[in-house]
Amino acid sequence: MSNDNSKNVLAVAALQNGTVIDHIPACSVFDVVRLLGIEKLDKSVTIGYNLDSRKLGKKGILKVADVVFPDATLNRLALVAPNVHVNIIEDYKVVKKMTVTVPDEVVGLVKCNNPKCITNNEPMSTRFHVIDKDSVSLRCHYCERAITKDEITLL
Repeated sequence: MSNDNSKNVLAVAALQNGTVIDHIPACSVFDVVRLLGIEKLDKSVTIGYNLDSRKLGKKGILKVADVVFPDATLNRLALVAPNVHVNIIEDYKVVKKMTVTVPDEVVGLVKCNNPKCITNNEPMSTRFHVIDKDSVSLRCHYCERAITKDEITLL
């Protein structure tokens, strides 16, 4: 049974207030959940995983009720999902839209893949300079090892 409205059915229920993060590559959904600390929230969270997408084939979506993340927090998502779309919702309406951007510097989020790096041998935060925002390439501040998006390991 098919009708003209069948294409307008939402795969995930509408959100009254909060943050919607859409167009997450399916393979990055749980990295995004971890980067945002979703598991520590006491708010309602909807995670859509392996949803059909014309652009991505399969995608993920997160809906977090009653939470608006700071832009700096959202921009960290660009490390694992560079083209996600973020919508801030108030009273079921989108009041702000943004696409995340890779920050200039990444501190305490990514592990250096050089076993001899001081950050892997001393109790200190990692620090990376972004050398290419488009392909997400980073350079360790301490040992100068470069790593690509595919080599990123989140702490």
